[in-house]
Amino acid sequence: MNELVRQHTALDDSDLEWLHLLVSEWQLLSDLSFADLVLWVPTHDGTRYVSVAQMRPNTGPTSYQDDMVGHLVPRGRRPMLDAALDEGRIVREGDPEWREEVPVRVESIPVRRQGRVLGVIARNTNLLTVRTPSRLELTYLQSASDLAQMIAAGAFPFENQQLDMDASPRVGDGLIRVDGDGLVQYASPNALSAYHRMGLAADLVGHHLGRTTAELAPSRGPVDEALAKVASGWAPREFEIEAHDGVIQFRAIPLKPKGTRIGSLVLLRDVTELRRRERELITKDATIREIHHRVKNNLQTVAALLRLQARRIESDRGREALEEAVRRVGSIAIVHETLSQNLDERVEFDEIADRVLAMVAEISPGRVTGRRTGRFGILDAEVATPLSMVLTEVLQNALEHGFRESDTGTVEVSAVRGGTTKEARLLVTVQDDGVGLPEDFDPHRSGNLGLQIVRTLVEGELGGSFDMVPAPERGTRVILDIPVPAQK
Repeated sequence: MNELVRQHTALDDSDLEWLHLLVSEWQLLSDLSFADLVLWVPTHDGTRYVSVAQMRPNTGPTSYQDDMVGHLVPRGRRPMLDAALDEGRIVREGDPEWREEVPVRVESIPVRRQGRVLGVIARNTNLLTVRTPSRLELTYLQSASDLAQMIAAGAFPFENQQLDMDASPRVGDGLIRVDGDGLVQYASPNALSAYHRMGLAADLVGHHLGRTTAELAPSRGPVDEALAKVASGWAPREFEIEAHDGVIQFRAIPLKPKGTRIGSLVLLRDVTELRRRERELITKDATIREIHHRVKNNLQTVAALLRLQARRIESDRGREALEEAVRRVGSIAIVHETLSQNLDERVEFDEIADRVLAMVAEISPGRVTGRRTGRFGILDAEVATPLSMVLTEVLQNALEHGFRESDTGTVEVSAVRGGTTKEARLLVTVQDDGVGLPEDFDPHRSGNLGLQIVRTLVEGELGGSFDMVPAPERGTRVILDIPVPAQK
Protein backbone atom coordinates (compact mmCIF):
# COMPACT_ATOMS: atom_id res chain seq x y z
CA MET A 1 0.00 0.00 0.00
CA ASN A 2 2.84 2.43 0.76
CA GLU A 3 4.22 2.06 -2.76
CA LEU A 4 0.83 2.51 -4.45
CA VAL A 5 -0.13 5.56 -2.40
CA ARG A 6 3.22 7.31 -2.88
CA GLN A 7 3.40 6.49 -6.58
CA HIS A 8 -0.15 7.40 -7.63
CA THR A 9 -1.66 9.77 -5.05
CA ALA A 10 -1.04 13.13 -3.38
CA LEU A 11 -1.59 11.86 0.19
CA ASP A 12 1.08 12.72 2.77
CA ASP A 13 2.60 10.40 5.40
CA SER A 14 0.02 11.26 8.07
CA ASP A 15 -2.80 10.43 5.64
CA LEU A 16 -1.06 7.16 4.77
CA GLU A 17 -0.78 6.32 8.45
CA TRP A 18 -4.53 6.85 8.83
CA LEU A 19 -5.17 4.47 5.93
CA HIS A 20 -2.93 1.88 7.57
CA LEU A 21 -4.89 2.25 10.79
CA LEU A 22 -8.15 1.83 8.86
CA VAL A 23 -6.92 -1.25 7.02
CA SER A 24 -5.74 -2.82 10.29
CA GLU A 25 -9.32 -2.49 11.61
CA TRP A 26 -11.54 -3.07 8.59
CA GLN A 27 -11.76 -6.86 8.89
CA LEU A 28 -14.38 -5.96 11.52
CA LEU A 29 -16.45 -3.97 8.99
CA SER A 30 -16.06 -6.68 6.34
CA ASP A 31 -17.26 -9.46 8.67
CA LEU A 32 -20.19 -7.44 10.02
CA SER A 33 -21.23 -6.50 6.48
CA PHE A 34 -20.78 -10.01 4.99
CA ALA A 35 -19.06 -8.04 2.21
CA ASP A 36 -15.79 -7.49 0.36
CA LEU A 37 -14.08 -4.15 0.86
CA VAL A 38 -11.84 -2.38 -1.64
CA LEU A 39 -10.14 0.91 -0.77
CA TRP A 40 -9.96 3.34 -3.72
CA VAL A 41 -7.84 6.50 -3.56
CA PRO A 42 -7.90 9.29 -6.23
CA THR A 43 -4.67 9.77 -8.20
CA HIS A 44 -2.49 12.91 -8.28
CA ASP A 45 -4.42 14.50 -11.16
CA GLY A 46 -7.85 13.37 -9.95
CA THR A 47 -8.65 11.59 -13.22
CA ARG A 48 -8.48 8.05 -11.88
CA TYR A 49 -8.76 5.89 -8.78
CA VAL A 50 -6.19 3.32 -7.63
CA SER A 51 -7.16 0.40 -5.39
CA VAL A 52 -4.62 0.21 -2.55
CA ALA A 53 -6.11 -2.47 -0.27
CA GLN A 54 -8.69 -5.26 -0.29
CA MET A 55 -10.44 -7.37 2.35
CA ARG A 56 -12.66 -10.44 2.06
CA PRO A 57 -15.21 -11.45 4.73
CA ASN A 58 -14.88 -14.44 7.02
CA THR A 59 -18.65 -14.53 7.45
CA GLY A 60 -19.84 -14.84 3.85
CA PRO A 61 -18.92 -15.56 0.20
CA THR A 62 -16.59 -13.22 -1.64
CA SER A 63 -17.62 -10.95 -4.48
CA TYR A 64 -14.14 -10.79 -5.99
CA GLN A 65 -12.30 -13.94 -6.97
CA ASP A 66 -9.38 -11.86 -8.28
CA ASP A 67 -7.00 -9.57 -6.46
CA MET A 68 -8.06 -5.95 -6.99
CA VAL A 69 -5.04 -4.23 -5.42
CA GLY A 70 -3.18 -2.05 -7.92
CA HIS A 71 -6.07 -1.66 -10.38
CA LEU A 72 -6.61 1.78 -11.92
CA VAL A 73 -10.12 2.95 -12.83
CA PRO A 74 -10.90 6.19 -14.72
CA ARG A 75 -13.11 8.69 -12.94
CA GLY A 76 -16.66 8.50 -14.30
CA ARG A 77 -16.67 4.76 -14.85
CA ARG A 78 -17.99 4.13 -11.32
CA PRO A 79 -20.42 6.95 -10.49
CA MET A 80 -20.91 5.76 -6.89
CA LEU A 81 -17.21 6.30 -6.17
CA ASP A 82 -17.43 9.79 -7.64
CA ALA A 83 -20.52 10.67 -5.59
CA ALA A 84 -19.03 9.41 -2.31
CA LEU A 85 -15.78 11.30 -2.92
CA ASP A 86 -17.38 14.57 -4.08
CA GLU A 87 -20.31 14.68 -1.66
CA GLY A 88 -18.62 13.00 1.33
CA ARG A 89 -21.60 10.72 2.02
CA ILE A 90 -22.37 7.02 1.94
CA VAL A 91 -23.86 6.14 -1.45
CA ARG A 92 -26.19 3.15 -1.69
CA GLU A 93 -28.25 4.05 -4.78
CA GLY A 94 -28.26 1.80 -7.82
CA ASP A 95 -29.23 -1.70 -8.85
CA PRO A 96 -27.07 -4.75 -8.08
CA GLU A 97 -24.23 -5.47 -10.48
CA TRP A 98 -23.81 -8.87 -12.12
CA ARG A 99 -20.34 -10.39 -11.97
CA GLU A 100 -19.89 -13.84 -13.48
CA GLU A 101 -23.61 -14.53 -13.01
CA VAL A 102 -23.48 -13.41 -9.37
CA PRO A 103 -25.57 -10.41 -8.22
CA VAL A 104 -23.51 -7.98 -6.14
CA ARG A 105 -24.80 -5.00 -4.16
CA VAL A 106 -22.30 -2.14 -4.30
CA GLU A 107 -22.03 0.71 -1.78
CA SER A 108 -19.47 3.47 -1.39
CA ILE A 109 -18.22 4.77 1.97
CA PRO A 110 -16.05 7.92 2.06
CA VAL A 111 -12.93 7.70 4.24
CA ARG A 112 -12.65 10.98 6.12
CA ARG A 113 -9.80 12.37 8.18
CA GLN A 114 -9.82 15.80 9.79
CA GLY A 115 -12.55 17.02 7.47
CA ARG A 116 -10.93 15.74 4.26
CA VAL A 117 -12.05 12.73 2.23
CA LEU A 118 -8.93 10.67 1.51
CA GLY A 119 -10.56 7.90 -0.49
CA VAL A 120 -13.60 5.65 -0.80
CA ILE A 121 -14.33 2.13 0.44
CA ALA A 122 -16.35 0.10 -2.06
CA ARG A 123 -18.44 -2.40 -0.11
CA ASN A 124 -19.50 -5.33 -2.33
CA THR A 125 -22.00 -7.87 -1.02
CA ASN A 126 -22.56 -11.21 -2.78
CA LEU A 127 -26.37 -11.58 -2.97
CA LEU A 128 -26.39 -15.12 -4.32
CA THR A 129 -27.02 -16.66 -0.88
CA VAL A 130 -29.32 -13.98 0.51
CA ARG A 131 -32.04 -15.37 2.77
CA THR A 132 -34.31 -14.10 5.53
CA PRO A 133 -31.81 -12.64 8.02
CA SER A 134 -31.61 -13.99 11.57
CA ARG A 135 -31.34 -11.87 14.70
CA LEU A 136 -27.56 -12.31 14.62
CA GLU A 137 -27.30 -11.16 10.99
CA LEU A 138 -29.55 -8.15 11.62
CA THR A 139 -27.33 -7.16 14.56
CA TYR A 140 -24.22 -7.57 12.40
CA LEU A 141 -25.67 -5.41 9.62
CA GLN A 142 -26.85 -2.67 11.98
CA SER A 143 -23.43 -2.57 13.63
CA ALA A 144 -21.77 -2.44 10.21
CA SER A 145 -24.01 0.50 9.25
CA ASP A 146 -22.99 2.37 12.42
CA LEU A 147 -19.29 1.74 11.77
CA ALA A 148 -19.64 2.85 8.14
CA GLN A 149 -21.17 6.14 9.29
CA MET A 150 -18.32 6.60 11.76
CA ILE A 151 -15.76 6.04 8.98
CA ALA A 152 -17.57 8.57 6.80
CA ALA A 153 -17.49 11.07 9.68
CA GLY A 154 -13.81 10.46 10.49
CA ALA A 155 -14.64 8.94 13.92
CA PHE A 156 -13.34 5.44 13.13
CA PRO A 157 -10.76 3.97 13.42
CA PHE A 158 -9.82 5.34 16.84
CA GLU A 159 -6.69 7.43 16.74
CA ASN A 160 -3.75 6.60 19.05
CA GLN A 161 -5.03 3.09 19.69
CA GLN A 162 -2.55 0.43 18.61
CA LEU A 163 -3.94 -3.10 18.84
CA ASP A 164 -2.56 -6.48 17.87
CA MET A 165 -5.37 -7.35 15.47
CA ASP A 166 -4.14 -10.93 15.09
CA ALA A 167 -4.66 -11.47 18.83
CA SER A 168 -7.81 -9.35 19.26
CA PRO A 169 -11.27 -10.95 19.36
CA ARG A 170 -13.06 -11.17 16.01
CA VAL A 171 -16.71 -10.99 15.11
CA GLY A 172 -17.16 -14.75 14.98
CA ASP A 173 -15.52 -15.26 18.38
CA GLY A 174 -18.38 -13.59 20.22
CA LEU A 175 -20.35 -10.34 19.87
CA ILE A 176 -22.53 -8.33 22.23
CA ARG A 177 -24.55 -5.27 21.23
CA VAL A 178 -25.14 -2.82 24.10
CA ASP A 179 -27.47 0.21 24.09
CA GLY A 180 -26.67 3.70 25.34
CA ASP A 181 -27.57 2.75 28.93
CA GLY A 182 -25.27 -0.27 28.95
CA LEU A 183 -28.07 -2.84 28.62
CA VAL A 184 -27.47 -5.88 26.42
CA GLN A 185 -29.60 -5.82 23.29
CA TYR A 186 -28.11 -8.94 21.70
CA ALA A 187 -25.50 -11.57 22.63
CA SER A 188 -24.28 -14.12 20.09
CA PRO A 189 -24.19 -17.79 21.11
CA ASN A 190 -20.39 -17.71 21.41
CA ALA A 191 -20.55 -14.62 23.61
CA LEU A 192 -23.14 -16.25 25.86
CA SER A 193 -20.97 -19.38 26.13
CA ALA A 194 -18.02 -17.22 27.20
CA TYR A 195 -20.09 -15.65 29.99
CA HIS A 196 -21.29 -19.07 31.08
CA ARG A 197 -17.59 -20.01 31.33
CA MET A 198 -17.18 -17.10 33.74
CA GLY A 199 -20.04 -18.39 35.89
CA LEU A 200 -23.16 -16.66 34.53
CA ALA A 201 -26.22 -18.88 34.91
CA ALA A 202 -28.83 -16.60 33.28
CA ASP A 203 -29.27 -14.95 29.87
CA LEU A 204 -27.47 -11.70 29.13
CA VAL A 205 -30.14 -9.85 27.14
CA GLY A 206 -31.73 -7.07 29.17
CA HIS A 207 -29.00 -7.06 31.82
CA HIS A 208 -26.48 -4.29 32.38
CA LEU A 209 -23.30 -5.67 30.82
CA GLY A 210 -20.85 -3.67 32.93
CA ARG A 211 -22.40 -4.51 36.29
CA THR A 212 -22.89 -8.17 35.33
CA THR A 213 -19.26 -8.44 34.26
CA ALA A 214 -18.01 -6.73 37.44
CA GLU A 215 -20.06 -9.14 39.59
CA LEU A 216 -18.54 -12.15 37.82
CA ALA A 217 -14.98 -10.87 38.07
CA PRO A 218 -13.02 -11.38 41.32
CA SER A 219 -13.71 -8.57 43.78
CA ARG A 220 -11.23 -5.75 43.32
CA GLY A 221 -12.76 -3.01 45.47
CA PRO A 222 -12.86 0.46 43.89
CA VAL A 223 -11.74 -0.98 40.55
CA ASP A 224 -15.10 -2.74 40.13
CA GLU A 225 -16.81 0.51 39.20
CA ALA A 226 -14.20 1.26 36.53
CA LEU A 227 -14.50 -2.29 35.21
CA ALA A 228 -18.27 -1.93 34.96
CA LYS A 229 -17.84 1.20 32.86
CA VAL A 230 -15.14 -0.24 30.61
CA ALA A 231 -17.10 -3.47 30.03
CA SER A 232 -20.10 -1.39 28.98
CA GLY A 233 -18.04 0.06 26.15
CA TRP A 234 -17.87 3.72 27.14
CA ALA A 235 -14.40 3.97 25.61
CA PRO A 236 -12.37 1.91 23.13
CA ARG A 237 -10.53 -0.60 25.28
CA GLU A 238 -9.12 -4.11 25.19
CA PHE A 239 -8.86 -6.07 28.42
CA GLU A 240 -9.07 -9.55 29.94
CA ILE A 241 -11.06 -10.95 32.85
CA GLU A 242 -10.26 -14.15 34.68
CA ALA A 243 -13.15 -15.59 36.64
CA HIS A 244 -14.51 -19.01 37.56
CA ASP A 245 -11.56 -20.81 35.94
CA GLY A 246 -12.18 -18.99 32.66
CA VAL A 247 -10.20 -16.23 30.93
CA ILE A 248 -12.16 -14.01 28.55
CA GLN A 249 -10.60 -11.39 26.28
CA PHE A 250 -12.75 -8.30 25.58
CA ARG A 251 -12.66 -5.51 23.06
CA ALA A 252 -15.10 -2.61 23.54
CA ILE A 253 -15.99 -0.34 20.59
CA PRO A 254 -18.20 2.69 21.27
CA LEU A 255 -20.72 3.34 18.48
CA LYS A 256 -21.14 7.01 17.55
CA PRO A 257 -22.62 7.05 14.04
CA LYS A 258 -23.87 10.66 14.36
CA GLY A 259 -21.33 11.96 16.85
CA THR A 260 -23.26 10.87 19.93
CA ARG A 261 -22.77 7.50 21.57
CA ILE A 262 -25.80 5.28 20.96
CA GLY A 263 -24.30 2.12 22.40
CA SER A 264 -21.33 -0.17 22.05
CA LEU A 265 -20.10 -3.23 20.31
CA VAL A 266 -18.27 -5.69 22.56
CA LEU A 267 -16.24 -8.46 20.97
CA LEU A 268 -15.04 -11.26 23.21
CA ARG A 269 -13.16 -14.52 22.98
CA ASP A 270 -12.62 -17.40 25.36
CA VAL A 271 -8.83 -17.62 25.73
CA THR A 272 -8.80 -19.93 28.74
CA GLU A 273 -6.88 -22.74 27.02
CA LEU A 274 -4.55 -20.31 25.28
CA ARG A 275 -3.55 -18.66 28.57
CA ARG A 276 -3.18 -22.07 30.23
CA ARG A 277 -0.74 -23.15 27.52
CA GLU A 278 1.14 -19.87 27.83
CA ARG A 279 1.51 -20.38 31.58
CA GLU A 280 2.74 -23.92 30.96
CA LEU A 281 5.32 -22.61 28.49
CA ILE A 282 6.46 -19.95 30.97
CA THR A 283 6.80 -22.60 33.67
CA LYS A 284 8.66 -24.87 31.25
CA ASP A 285 11.05 -22.08 30.24
CA ALA A 286 11.71 -21.23 33.88
CA THR A 287 12.34 -24.90 34.66
CA ILE A 288 14.78 -25.28 31.76
CA ARG A 289 16.67 -22.15 32.80
CA GLU A 290 16.83 -23.41 36.38
CA ILE A 291 18.17 -26.78 35.19
CA HIS A 292 20.92 -25.06 33.18
CA HIS A 293 21.72 -22.87 36.20
CA ARG A 294 22.03 -25.89 38.47
CA VAL A 295 24.12 -27.81 35.93
CA LYS A 296 26.44 -24.80 35.70
CA ASN A 297 26.74 -24.67 39.50
CA ASN A 298 27.43 -28.41 39.70
CA LEU A 299 30.08 -28.19 36.99
CA GLN A 300 31.74 -25.30 38.80
CA THR A 301 31.72 -27.39 41.98
CA VAL A 302 33.36 -30.28 40.10
CA ALA A 303 35.95 -27.87 38.69
CA ALA A 304 36.67 -26.52 42.19
CA LEU A 305 37.13 -30.07 43.56
CA LEU A 306 39.49 -30.95 40.71
CA ARG A 307 41.44 -27.75 41.34
CA LEU A 308 41.79 -28.63 45.04
CA GLN A 309 42.91 -32.12 44.13
CA ALA A 310 45.49 -30.74 41.70
CA ARG A 311 47.08 -28.69 44.49
CA ARG A 312 47.60 -31.83 46.56
CA ILE A 313 49.30 -33.83 43.80
CA GLU A 314 53.09 -33.69 43.79
CA SER A 315 53.46 -35.06 40.27
CA ASP A 316 53.68 -32.29 37.67
CA ARG A 317 52.04 -34.44 34.98
CA GLY A 318 49.18 -35.36 37.29
CA ARG A 319 48.66 -31.73 38.24
CA GLU A 320 48.64 -30.65 34.59
CA ALA A 321 46.13 -33.36 33.70
CA LEU A 322 43.74 -32.20 36.41
CA GLU A 323 44.16 -28.57 35.37
CA GLU A 324 43.26 -29.58 31.80
CA ALA A 325 40.17 -31.33 33.14
CA VAL A 326 39.25 -28.16 35.06
CA ARG A 327 39.34 -26.15 31.83
CA ARG A 328 37.25 -28.76 29.98
CA VAL A 329 34.60 -28.72 32.66
CA GLY A 330 34.75 -24.92 32.75
CA SER A 331 34.08 -24.61 29.01
CA ILE A 332 30.88 -26.67 29.38
CA ALA A 333 29.85 -24.60 32.41
CA ILE A 334 30.13 -21.41 30.35
CA VAL A 335 27.60 -22.76 27.82
CA HIS A 336 25.13 -23.76 30.53
CA GLU A 337 25.51 -20.36 32.21
CA THR A 338 24.60 -18.67 28.92
CA LEU A 339 21.65 -21.04 28.39
CA SER A 340 20.35 -20.28 31.88
CA GLN A 341 19.87 -16.65 30.82
CA ASN A 342 17.99 -17.39 27.58
CA LEU A 343 14.38 -18.25 26.78
CA ASP A 344 15.34 -20.86 24.19
CA GLU A 345 18.00 -23.50 23.67
CA ARG A 346 20.17 -21.20 21.58
CA VAL A 347 23.20 -19.10 22.52
CA GLU A 348 25.22 -16.23 21.10
CA PHE A 349 28.49 -18.13 20.72
CA ASP A 350 30.76 -15.10 20.25
CA GLU A 351 30.53 -14.34 23.96
CA ILE A 352 31.31 -17.97 24.81
CA ALA A 353 34.31 -18.01 22.45
CA ASP A 354 35.71 -14.85 24.07
CA ARG A 355 35.33 -16.34 27.56
CA VAL A 356 36.95 -19.63 26.52
CA LEU A 357 39.81 -17.69 24.94
CA ALA A 358 40.30 -15.71 28.15
CA MET A 359 40.10 -18.84 30.31
CA VAL A 360 42.68 -20.76 28.29
CA ALA A 361 44.97 -17.72 28.07
CA GLU A 362 45.46 -18.00 31.84
CA ILE A 363 47.90 -20.83 31.06
CA SER A 364 50.48 -18.31 29.83
CA PRO A 365 49.61 -14.91 31.36
CA GLY A 366 51.37 -12.05 29.61
CA ARG A 367 53.31 -14.25 27.14
CA VAL A 368 50.71 -15.05 24.48
CA THR A 369 47.77 -12.83 23.54
CA GLY A 370 44.56 -14.09 22.02
CA ARG A 371 42.04 -12.40 19.77
CA ARG A 372 38.90 -13.26 17.81
CA THR A 373 37.82 -12.12 14.36
CA GLY A 374 34.54 -12.78 12.56
CA ARG A 375 31.30 -13.97 14.16
CA PHE A 376 30.15 -17.40 15.23
CA GLY A 377 26.59 -16.09 15.55
CA ILE A 378 23.74 -17.88 17.30
CA LEU A 379 24.11 -21.63 17.73
CA ASP A 380 21.85 -24.36 19.11
CA ALA A 381 22.84 -25.84 22.46
CA GLU A 382 23.65 -29.23 20.93
CA VAL A 383 26.26 -27.50 18.72
CA ALA A 384 27.50 -24.94 21.24
CA THR A 385 28.41 -27.42 24.00
CA PRO A 386 30.75 -29.70 21.99
CA LEU A 387 32.12 -26.72 20.04
CA SER A 388 33.12 -24.97 23.28
CA MET A 389 35.03 -28.09 24.33
CA VAL A 390 36.69 -28.35 20.91
CA LEU A 391 37.74 -24.70 21.05
CA THR A 392 39.13 -25.21 24.56
CA GLU A 393 41.20 -28.21 23.47
CA VAL A 394 42.55 -26.53 20.34
CA LEU A 395 43.50 -23.33 22.16
CA GLN A 396 45.02 -25.24 25.06
CA ASN A 397 47.06 -27.34 22.62
CA ALA A 398 48.28 -24.22 20.80
CA LEU A 399 49.40 -22.51 24.00
CA GLU A 400 51.04 -25.60 25.54
CA HIS A 401 52.81 -27.04 22.49
CA GLY A 402 53.12 -24.07 20.12
CA PHE A 403 55.21 -21.82 22.37
CA ARG A 404 58.26 -22.33 24.55
CA GLU A 405 58.24 -21.06 28.10
CA SER A 406 59.92 -17.75 27.25
CA ASP A 407 58.19 -17.20 23.87
CA THR A 408 55.72 -14.43 23.14
CA GLY A 409 53.15 -14.59 20.38
CA THR A 410 49.54 -14.49 19.26
CA VAL A 411 46.70 -16.96 18.86
CA GLU A 412 43.87 -15.86 16.61
CA VAL A 413 40.42 -17.44 16.40
CA SER A 414 38.41 -16.57 13.28
CA ALA A 415 34.87 -17.65 12.42
CA VAL A 416 32.98 -17.41 9.12
CA ARG A 417 29.41 -18.57 8.51
CA GLY A 418 28.30 -19.15 4.95
CA GLY A 419 26.81 -21.57 2.46
CA THR A 420 23.23 -21.96 1.28
CA THR A 421 20.10 -21.97 3.40
CA LYS A 422 19.94 -25.77 3.25
CA GLU A 423 23.69 -26.36 3.70
CA ALA A 424 25.02 -23.60 5.95
CA ARG A 425 28.55 -24.08 7.29
CA LEU A 426 30.67 -22.65 10.07
CA LEU A 427 34.38 -22.42 9.27
CA VAL A 428 36.54 -21.91 12.37
CA THR A 429 40.27 -21.29 12.09
CA VAL A 430 42.66 -21.20 15.06
CA GLN A 431 46.12 -19.97 14.06
CA ASP A 432 49.22 -19.31 16.15
CA ASP A 433 52.66 -17.96 15.32
CA GLY A 434 54.52 -20.45 17.48
CA VAL A 435 57.13 -23.08 16.70
CA GLY A 436 54.92 -25.04 14.32
CA LEU A 437 54.28 -28.76 13.92
CA PRO A 438 56.91 -31.50 14.25
CA GLU A 439 58.00 -33.25 11.09
CA ASP A 440 55.77 -36.14 9.95
CA PHE A 441 53.08 -35.06 12.42
CA ASP A 442 49.64 -36.53 11.60
CA PRO A 443 46.81 -34.94 13.62
CA HIS A 444 44.43 -37.76 12.65
CA ARG A 445 46.67 -40.41 14.22
CA SER A 446 48.12 -38.52 17.15
CA GLY A 447 47.68 -40.16 20.53
CA ASN A 448 47.34 -36.80 22.29
CA LEU A 449 44.20 -36.93 24.47
CA GLY A 450 43.17 -33.38 23.55
CA LEU A 451 43.33 -34.10 19.81
CA GLN A 452 41.44 -37.36 20.32
CA ILE A 453 38.67 -35.38 22.02
CA VAL A 454 38.66 -32.86 19.15
CA ARG A 455 38.42 -35.56 16.49
CA THR A 456 35.64 -37.40 18.32
CA LEU A 457 33.53 -34.29 18.89
CA VAL A 458 34.03 -32.64 15.47
CA GLU A 459 33.67 -35.72 13.28
CA GLY A 460 31.37 -37.82 15.45
CA GLU A 461 29.08 -35.42 17.28
CA LEU A 462 29.14 -32.32 15.07
CA GLY A 463 29.38 -34.12 11.72
CA GLY A 464 32.18 -31.85 10.52
CA SER A 465 35.84 -32.11 9.56
CA PHE A 466 39.06 -31.29 11.40
CA ASP A 467 42.58 -30.63 10.12
CA MET A 468 45.84 -29.25 11.48
CA VAL A 469 48.39 -27.84 9.03
CA PRO A 470 51.43 -25.54 9.07
CA ALA A 471 50.53 -21.85 8.92
CA PRO A 472 51.58 -19.98 5.74
CA GLU A 473 54.45 -18.09 7.41
CA ARG A 474 55.02 -19.53 10.87
CA GLY A 475 53.15 -21.56 13.42
CA THR A 476 50.16 -23.86 13.15
CA ARG A 477 46.68 -23.54 11.69
CA VAL A 478 43.73 -25.66 12.88
CA ILE A 479 40.70 -25.75 10.57
CA LEU A 480 37.22 -26.81 11.72
CA ASP A 481 34.43 -27.10 9.14
CA ILE A 482 31.06 -27.73 10.81
CA PRO A 483 27.51 -27.87 9.39
CA VAL A 484 25.16 -25.53 11.28
CA PRO A 485 21.55 -24.37 10.79
CA ALA A 486 21.20 -21.18 8.72
CA GLN A 487 20.78 -17.98 10.75
CA LYS A 488 17.26 -16.50 10.61
